[in-house]
Amino acid sequence: MAAMLLLMASSNAQALSAGKSWIISSPDKKTQVTVGTLNYIWLYWSIEHNGVSVLERSGMNVMIDGTYDVFYDANKKGGLGKVTKRVQVRTQFDTPFYKKAVVSDEYNGMTVAFKNGISVEFRVYNDGAAYRFLIDRKHMSEVTWEIAEFNFADDYTAFIPYVNDNRGGERYCYSFESYYDEQPLSKMFKDSLAITPLAVCLPGGMKAIVMDAGVEDYPGMFLKSNGKNSLKAEFAPYPAEHEIDGFDRLNLVPTKRENYIAKLDGSSALPWRAVVVTEKDADILNCDMAQRLAPECRIEDTSWIHPGKVAWDWWNNTNVTGVDFKSGMNTDTYIYYIDFAAKNKIEYIIIDEGWSGKESLMEELSPEIDLKKLIAHGKEKGVGIILWSSWRNLIGNNPDCDMSLTNDVMKHYADMGIKGFKVDFFDRDDQQAIASAYKIASCAAKHHLYLDYHGLKPFGIQRAYPNILNFEGVKGLENSKWEPRVGDGPLHNQPRYDVTAPYLRMLAGPMDYTPGAMMNAMKDNFFGNNDHPMSQGTRVHQVAMYTTFEAPLQMMADSPTMYMKNQECTDFIAQVPTTFDETIALDGKLGEYTVVARRKGTTWYIAAMTDWSPRDLTIDLSFLGEGKYQADIFADGVNAMKDATDYKHSQQTVGHDDLFRIHLSSGGGWTAILKVIK
Repeated sequence: MAAMLLLMASSNAQALSAGKSWIISSPDKKTQVTVGTLNYIWLYWSIEHNGVSVLERSGMNVMIDGTYDVFYDANKKGGLGKVTKRVQVRTQFDTPFYKKAVVSDEYNGMTVAFKNGISVEFRVYNDGAAYRFLIDRKHMSEVTWEIAEFNFADDYTAFIPYVNDNRGGERYCYSFESYYDEQPLSKMFKDSLAITPLAVCLPGGMKAIVMDAGVEDYPGMFLKSNGKNSLKAEFAPYPAEHEIDGFDRLNLVPTKRENYIAKLDGSSALPWRAVVVTEKDADILNCDMAQRLAPECRIEDTSWIHPGKVAWDWWNNTNVTGVDFKSGMNTDTYIYYIDFAAKNKIEYIIIDEGWSGKESLMEELSPEIDLKKLIAHGKEKGVGIILWSSWRNLIGNNPDCDMSLTNDVMKHYADMGIKGFKVDFFDRDDQQAIASAYKIASCAAKHHLYLDYHGLKPFGIQRAYPNILNFEGVKGLENSKWEPRVGDGPLHNQPRYDVTAPYLRMLAGPMDYTPGAMMNAMKDNFFGNNDHPMSQGTRVHQVAMYTTFEAPLQMMADSPTMYMKNQECTDFIAQVPTTFDETIALDGKLGEYTVVARRKGTTWYIAAMTDWSPRDLTIDLSFLGEGKYQADIFADGVNAMKDATDYKHSQQTVGHDDLFRIHLSSGGGWTAILKVIK
């Protein structure tokens, strides 16, 4: 019977005869979700927006403890599913570590109950819809598999972030860093997985973005081809055995997996399966779906959490000049970084890989780095220190551990005065890894430590534990260090990625792109250089990232020497906050350009970025309050297409009746800080 159901999962659910159905609409009535049973054994949902099909009938199912017939009605009388709750929610909640201070949470909801203690909860927002399974059990159970289909009306073009560069050759062991292949759904590589969020381009400029949210004690969702116009979910099975492997033996790579994807301890809510629906691409830049569907904050007192910027060592290879010491991973170099940070009002520095032992965070520490001296100097200067760690070293190579080692490590360094850890090389999101991420966050919060998770994309935990200030899972600036040239330019179109990731990857949460390169190049003179790296696109393209990219813990990737040589740019970057009170998406098109405005207090920060295509844009300032503002503006220089470091810095007085008419060079940017004139 299980084999039969799996066969049905790969077939078109529309071929089955209709049973019961229920309809639920968004608060603005534009989005309508139909939920129903087919042949009384298959549950589906479909989505329409303004009469346009967003999602055709798409099946959902789950096997718990070998039982897959949760929707089955032996008498076929349609009496199985029952709506037990309908709600209209119109509320909001505070988000002090986000792109806005308050998130509106308004939706119409419905819960449909079935036998065996399984219900399905649906929510319909003005900008999308979501569902999740609710499992009511009093004992430990296993989820053998979960079916989630996403069927579309036609062979639409999609932005697909494929999985590649698997760690140790393991199918589900991956860094969650993907460029976007733009291709019709029918052309998806049949044997490949993709990560979420994934965008499908609908008629009339609409977009449907498939994602998961609120993931806890459960694996994350991959997507793969399910036929011509269809996607379906795949989940990493639970790890049974693992070994130290992967890049530089920094990973814990599963070598054997169980025949189930998750173990549930009593009643559980599975993660949300969501489809964001937008009429205008710019609206994606201000979508709060991930925040709404995430678990509520679990830290009672968050007053100790202070987002900020970080002077970072790894990307610039600790290349500082004009000093009387040999630069590298040593005490003198980090004293220099601390002094630079203090002078420029940068809140933190990070000491990346190399300060600790290869197999321990407590033993065989580098004799070249005097942590006590650095912590004391940082305290005197008002600069905190964050340390790098591999995931496996922080958990003692045991994801199922009781966290005693993690607690000992965190207590030791918190007592010394360390502010947090950048935890690297998770490179998995099976249930074991997700559970570990929550345990680490809880332990860190107990010791008032910040976290920056790498090799992992955000999945809702950032609202539950806002001491996790950032996530990687992005093709960030580090890729410029090893980017190859092909023909007359770099292999990858990084500026196009830079104006794609804010719509898709950033929809899930903050991203540690690590911007701020002061060596900038056009296509014809760019080349990868590990020791002296550069970026694709203009200088202002990089500066604009500090307003465009969400990152409560935002890196400054270049060296203090380079920033001091470019002090005018550094002064501007240092003023941009890393969290905001309000965000407005002004304009944009997926994969082409972005224009956003963010407010902190009474000051506005505006930024625009483009791909390799030059653009002329108009920014309407009617969102400003009454009165006049002094605008501090950085724009691409007239010769930026020849020399990407060329920029123009100017000031201008503006009000809410004014317009900015701006020009973006190839791979360019534009950004401004608007302060109220008293």
